Amino acid sequence: MPRIVHVIGAGLAGLSAAVRLAGRGLAVVVHEAAPHAGGRCRSYRDAALNMVIDNGNHLVLSGNRAALEYLRCLGAEDRLVGPAQAAFDFVDLATHERWTLRPNAGLLPWWVFDAKRRVPATHPFDYLPAGRLLWTGPGQRIDAVLACHGPVYDRLLRPVLLAALNTDPPEASAALAGAVIRETLAAGGAACRPLIARDGLGAAFVEPALRYLATHSAIVRFGHRLRAVGIGSGRVQNLDFGEDTVALGPDDAVVLAVPPPVATALIPGLSAPTEFRAIVNAHFRLPPPAGFPPMIGVVNGTVEWIFAFPDRLSVTISGADRLLDTPREELAALIWAEVAAVGNLDVPMPAWQIVRERRATFAATPAQNALRPGTRTAWPNLALAGDWTATGLPATIEGAIRSGNTAAEIVGPST
Repeated sequence: MPRIVHVIGAGLAGLSAAVRLAGRGLAVVVHEAAPHAGGRCRSYRDAALNMVIDNGNHLVLSGNRAALEYLRCLGAEDRLVGPAQAAFDFVDLATHERWTLRPNAGLLPWWVFDAKRRVPATHPFDYLPAGRLLWTGPGQRIDAVLACHGPVYDRLLRPVLLAALNTDPPEASAALAGAVIRETLAAGGAACRPLIARDGLGAAFVEPALRYLATHSAIVRFGHRLRAVGIGSGRVQNLDFGEDTVALGPDDAVVLAVPPPVATALIPGLSAPTEFRAIVNAHFRLPPPAGFPPMIGVVNGTVEWIFAFPDRLSVTISGADRLLDTPREELAALIWAEVAAVGNLDVPMPAWQIVRERRATFAATPAQNALRPGTRTAWPNLALAGDWTATGLPATIEGAIRSGNTAAEIVGPST
């Protein structure tokens, strides 16, 4: 019988593992508890808006090599769009200033010496302290390494790190912040071009993966929730799905790509993050006005990032636990007022939708980062995958896909 790898979970970590394994000719079966793939990175038709939206707004950067390699493998790299050069628009709602951050392509950051490319009211040497994040210990918080105030922090580092870490930067892991800076700003503008899935996350990351798996004879089973993992004689022996149990052959393997609370319930003694942070997304059914940038960062507001899609304006607010109990109508009105101010819109609030992810990512604090397990487990035919595993990155698309790739290398190494 050919070797079979069972991938539990069809989020991006599971899909990336399945794609890599199927591409090597292994027999792959994907088991997904939900009726759809994509996990937190998916698109769906929203009844209130009568349009397809993403359950969260996600940004990929040109330096996210694993994410781009994944899309190239699927023939879907063209599903991401962005500027030819790195450019990030910002607006300060307190001062009404607007500016565009333009890192140069090379490694030498000469852009900080150009007042038209850097943050307003800053000087070139104001950026030097951020370099301390590149050399930090695993247990350090950002506020122990960097002064969390001043124009560079308020208008650049805070919005970037809050979006990447989904945790208030002062309490967040300096090591994870350093990893983000190392692979983006410190790598030069060529690694910082923002790329957006203009037709939706599903069209870019999920649907092409499902087509790839189908053409490579992989099986995807939706509504197939794993209930228990049978372990014995030093390996995974079977997978209990309640209505059926799958016995594993001597050469079969499992990639467990599920959220941490599910993983810890299935695997005895597994260490995993226990604290999480919320993300709030808002969608407004209104085509962006002429000249509205594809993405703009907002300083001194509740809103943090606004994304302009052809048929709607979408907002992301990270580290949003404080907004979880705010009534939906009140929250939508608050967000719309800021969106209207940014876009100079003098129109009534259009049809809207609020999407609150209460446990969107693990809390990227030093203590929680220390709980992240590696991909290898004590059982040679079981590997873990997920943005919450020890990828060295915060919980991002790039981290999820890297984890899936690593899991695939463990259970089905290339020859």
